[in-house]
Amino acid sequence: MSIYEYRPAFVFFVVLAALLGAVFGSFLNCAAFRLVRGESFIRGRSHCPSCGHELGALELIPVLSWMLLRGRCRWCKSRVSVRYPLTELCFSLLSVVCLLRFDLTVLCLRNFVFLCCLFLLTLTDLEDMMIPDGCLLAAAGAWILAEPFLFIGWRDVVLHVLAGFVYGAGFLGVSLLMDKIMGRDTMGGGDIKLIAVVGLYLGFAGTLFGVIFACVGGLLFYGLRSQKGGEGKAFPFGPFIALGTVVMLFWGAPLVSWYLGLLGF
Repeated sequence: MSIYEYRPAFVFFVVLAALLGAVFGSFLNCAAFRLVRGESFIRGRSHCPSCGHELGALELIPVLSWMLLRGRCRWCKSRVSVRYPLTELCFSLLSVVCLLRFDLTVLCLRNFVFLCCLFLLTLTDLEDMMIPDGCLLAAAGAWILAEPFLFIGWRDVVLHVLAGFVYGAGFLGVSLLMDKIMGRDTMGGGDIKLIAVVGLYLGFAGTLFGVIFACVGGLLFYGLRSQKGGEGKAFPFGPFIALGTVVMLFWGAPLVSWYLGLLGF
C-alpha cells in the first residue's frame, strides 16, 4: 500500500505521522534529559524538573500543553523551557518528511528508528557532550534487522558494512594523529562510532557528503563562537554529523547525481 494511491489515505497518514512524531519527540526529549543526569528513561513517570511533581495526561500533550500552560509548570509556576515544544515540532516535521520520502515501507520504518537515534544523541550531545552507545547500537540493530526485507543484494550490504568500517577506522586514525599533534583530544569516541554507523546507512558516497556537510557546519559554528570568545573550547560535533546524515538520508541520491553531473560523470 502507498499513501499516494488514495488522497484520504494520504491525508490520514501524514496527520498520523505528524502526531506520532510529536509524541516521539516528547519522549526523546525526556529520555535525553534523564540520560545526561544518569536517570532511567524507562521507569518513572514524567515530572516537573523544578518541583518534581508528577505530570498528568493533560500536561503531557505535545506542544498544546506547553501553550495552554503558557510555558509554566501548573503546580510551582516555574518556567518550562521552550526546548520542549520546539523539539516536539521538529521531530514531528522529520517524521512527516520521512513518510513522504519513503512511503509505507520497511525502509521508512528503519529510517524512522535511525532518526530517533540521531535526534536523541543530538540532544544529549548538545547538553552534555555525550553520545550514548545505546543510540548507536539501536541504529545498527535497526539496519541489520531491516536488510533481509529490503532485497538490496549481498554486494550492496557488504559495501555498506565496509563503508562503516573504513570511515570508522579512518576517523579513528585521524583523531589519534591529531590528538598527538595538538596534545589534546580532538574528536570524541562517540563521534567516531557515530560516523561508522552512518557508513552502514549511507555507504561510501553518501557518508562522504554527509561528513563534508558536518565539517562545514562545524567550522561555521566554531568560527561564530570564536568571535564571541569561545575559541579553543570543545564543542559537540555529533549534532552536525546528524544534520549532514539527515540531509543525505532524505536527498542523498539526487545530490550525489547533481554533483557528479557537474564533474561530467
